[in-house]
Amino acid sequence: MSAINERHEVELLWKAYKYEVMWHSQKSYDHIREMMKAHDAYNEVKEAICYALSIEPSQGSIINTFCHIWGYFKKFCRDSDIALFKKLKAQYEQGRIDDDTLIFFLYCMTMFYDITYLKASTLIQNYAIANT
Repeated sequence: MSAINERHEVELLWKAYKYEVMWHSQKSYDHIREMMKAHDAYNEVKEAICYALSIEPSQGSIINTFCHIWGYFKKFCRDSDIALFKKLKAQYEQGRIDDDTLIFFLYCMTMFYDITYLKASTLIQNYAIANT
């Protein structure tokens, strides 16, 4: 594979997995971002992603990712969407709902507002596959 093709492939890989990595570990997310800046090889980035996905997500990493992805919607969504986002975040922080509920909300928002970039994310795609 040529260097240009490998770089393109590693960028596609990171684009697909970055929010799922963030969901599992902010530290891994930051590390892989640095790997991307350093133009590390595809296999090295893939290995780092696999390692990150083996980490049990923390409440902090989940909330961070939930809020980060929410940023795609907050400027144009309805007031009712904002209220639901805040309610779900608070309920999750209180342990009253699980992380699947947060992903379901992000999935619904992604589909409703047709955010192509997020549709390509494994976090959203895996939710859709698991619930069909």
